[in-house]
Amino acid sequence: MDFERLLRRTTWRLLPLLMGAVAVAWGWGRAESSRAQVLAALGLGVVLALMWGQVLPLWRAARESDRLGRADEGAEAVLRHRERAAALSEALLDQAPVALWLCQEGEQPEALNGAARRWLAPGGARDAAALLAQLRALAEPASRQRSWLRVDAERGEERCLLASRPWLREGRQGWLLALLPLESALEAETLRAWRQLVQVLTHEIMNSLTPIASLARSAQELQAEEVGCAGASAADLAVALEAIARRAEALSRFVADYRHISDWPAPRLEPVSLQALFDRLAVLQSARWQARGGSLHFELASPGLLLQADAGQLEQVLLNLLRNAEQATQALSQPQAWVLARLGRGGRLSIEVRDNGPGVPHGLERDIFLPFFSTREREPGSGARGIGLAVVRQLVHGMGGSVRLQRRAEGGACFVLSF
Repeated sequence: MDFERLLRRTTWRLLPLLMGAVAVAWGWGRAESSRAQVLAALGLGVVLALMWGQVLPLWRAARESDRLGRADEGAEAVLRHRERAAALSEALLDQAPVALWLCQEGEQPEALNGAARRWLAPGGARDAAALLAQLRALAEPASRQRSWLRVDAERGEERCLLASRPWLREGRQGWLLALLPLESALEAETLRAWRQLVQVLTHEIMNSLTPIASLARSAQELQAEEVGCAGASAADLAVALEAIARRAEALSRFVADYRHISDWPAPRLEPVSLQALFDRLAVLQSARWQARGGSLHFELASPGLLLQADAGQLEQVLLNLLRNAEQATQALSQPQAWVLARLGRGGRLSIEVRDNGPGVPHGLERDIFLPFFSTREREPGSGARGIGLAVVRQLVHGMGGSVRLQRRAEGGACFVLSF
């Protein structure tokens, strides 16, 4: 029974009781004897008790109705909040720039958002069935969690990064797939790398070819002069030919350096004891730093740390970084360098090589890894050829790692190798 019906029924019951209470009270006031007054008071009490019996359920029903009303309002508010959150999540999912798919056992991948559906629509993949088959094959548990995928799209071949994660839905095994197109970004990065490499090669080659061409013309002119100036012409000719030989030798060294960068053999990976490696480097390098009034420090978080790497190439990487630190601290009276190895989050092993030099100027974080790029002037005999960090990046990448420059509050250069 709802509150409104109870209120109407109670009102009709209270009306005669109220009239009776008024009549009894009037009779009690008119009674002359005390006995009549007592009887009137008892009657009034009975009437009031009957009225209270009708009012009490009404009061309880009002309280219960108010409580249920508040509960209904709270439930409606929670429901509205959930509906808004679900609508927002659905909108965000549909507008995500990454194509999301759900692949379950025995079924074709299901497009979960607009980016995924556009791959299957006209203007997307040339062969939608072939794309779904590729996704299905790469979603298997034995596949890598991340892999490259080449898709034959309407605008040409598109290189994409595919990430896969296991997903359990209604008791069935499935995989959540994320497909991110990277063709434009990779093409832009490739063009940038080629442009920078061509600029470096052009600069180095022209530095040698321009004086060679000029001196060759001077030699031809000297050879054609009068016999009376034969002595002076012969001397000038000898100087010109010597200069040509020097520039040709410099060009030959440049080509040899370029070959040195690109001709490293494939790494032979095996467990490498970092403690033994650090001990060898200390023997090779510590005396050089002490002779300059400085010191070289090696720190190992755990003596038993092992790294799956090529021992020779890893040693070459650290030697190049230490040589770079040595050149960066040439002007210091107390040069310092540190080589630290430790395990980070996720079990990744990192090796830091840092110094107390001036550090790398801002804006050159990526350029320093380019072949033949150097922040120092290339004076004869300085050893600043600009290939050390390029070799470091190539060798570390070949061993499955990465190298980056890390900015530190205390200054200096800090290179971090992550494996």
